Amino acid sequence: MSCDCHDTPFTRRLFLQRGVTLASSAATIPLFLQRSAFAMTNWDMALSFQPGVPEERILVVVQLAGGNDGLNTVVPYSLSQYYDARRSIAIPEREALALGSTGLGFHPKLAGLKSLYDEGLVSVVQGVGYPNPNRSHFKSMDIWHTADTAGTGRGWLGRYFDNECSGSPQPDIGVAVGSEAPLAMQGKQVRPVSFDNPDAFTWRAAEAHERLSDAYDDIVETPVPAGVSPDSSAAFLMRTALDARVTSDQVRRAVESRSSVNYPRTELANQLRMVAAMIRGGMATRVYYVTLSGFDTHAGQGAANGRHANQLAQVGDAMRAFVSDLKATGDDARTMTMIFSEFGRRVSQNASGGTDHGAAAPAFLIGPMVHPGVLGNHPSLTDLDQGDLKYGIDFRSLYTTVLDRWMGADARAVLGRRYSILKVIR
Repeated sequence: MSCDCHDTPFTRRLFLQRGVTLASSAATIPLFLQRSAFAMTNWDMALSFQPGVPEERILVVVQLAGGNDGLNTVVPYSLSQYYDARRSIAIPEREALALGSTGLGFHPKLAGLKSLYDEGLVSVVQGVGYPNPNRSHFKSMDIWHTADTAGTGRGWLGRYFDNECSGSPQPDIGVAVGSEAPLAMQGKQVRPVSFDNPDAFTWRAAEAHERLSDAYDDIVETPVPAGVSPDSSAAFLMRTALDARVTSDQVRRAVESRSSVNYPRTELANQLRMVAAMIRGGMATRVYYVTLSGFDTHAGQGAANGRHANQLAQVGDAMRAFVSDLKATGDDARTMTMIFSEFGRRVSQNASGGTDHGAAAPAFLIGPMVHPGVLGNHPSLTDLDQGDLKYGIDFRSLYTTVLDRWMGADARAVLGRRYSILKVIR
């Protein structure tokens, strides 16, 4: 069924069922109403759920920003060339957390992720990249976010959201936990919500002047007064303000709910704790996006408690807690997590005991729906692309697999062409 994104009257019931809207913390009523109206008018309120589409499924994207060193993350300890190229920063074979008989092992700080791997919940996708790799953080991230090697256009998830108005499966709005929504989630019609502190998404005009609070209460708590047309802009904005406030309260209640799982006190763990709480709270969101920075390790990378080791510990421990939280509430079977970085690092270490920008690197899919183990051959450490690993799997094949096999979407319509499907999802 095609949708009409413009002529369908807004109702509170549809608003609450279809997505998440958070009120702006702006100090003036016009800006608040403007943002609320903008969000509402860009959402499709008329789409019906389509048969066969897994509407209950959730995708959580974890971005490791800065270019995570794949070789010290998934360690090729069986290859002598690895130790020749990284004489002071290589992970000793005795410390690597062996992945069965693959000759590969996780970094010792990834014990949390290794426990999930042992439970059959992790697929390691080797050598993910794209042709003619770009070693600029900004450009490569744009390429990953747009699924376009030119790095231009709308985000791949944004196009997925927009596709709901073209007869494709309907997603709900995306939520990014962070100070701003990533390009990956920016569409033409749909704009995702982003926040790093849910308390910021509430009406705070009373802090400036108590009379503003009274005016706001009149708007959001009083039915449309007599003499105001229900179809007028004024009535629409009143209803929008009311529903933004209701949903803002719902998000805060969800995030503040207590979990039976003790999360580490780290940045990534806090983000994933909020995501698990929103899932547990019954939010209709289809895609959550979180980001952990700090992977640009040009120096001192080999230290046992250095930055790279500590960042990987965050990833492993946070994912362990997150999956345990989802399992406790029965949401694990409908939530898949994808972890990626914009590029890997060079094969050889640099003079500062670190690694410089590279190309291909591993990505990860996590959840009970994945085929566990290692997918793809480890990239050659001798047949290189200007000193970097050659990619073996196009990242758009990973996206195609996620869209097609998990989200039930028409991946070709979203990505513009068909890419091969990986055998990583059951």
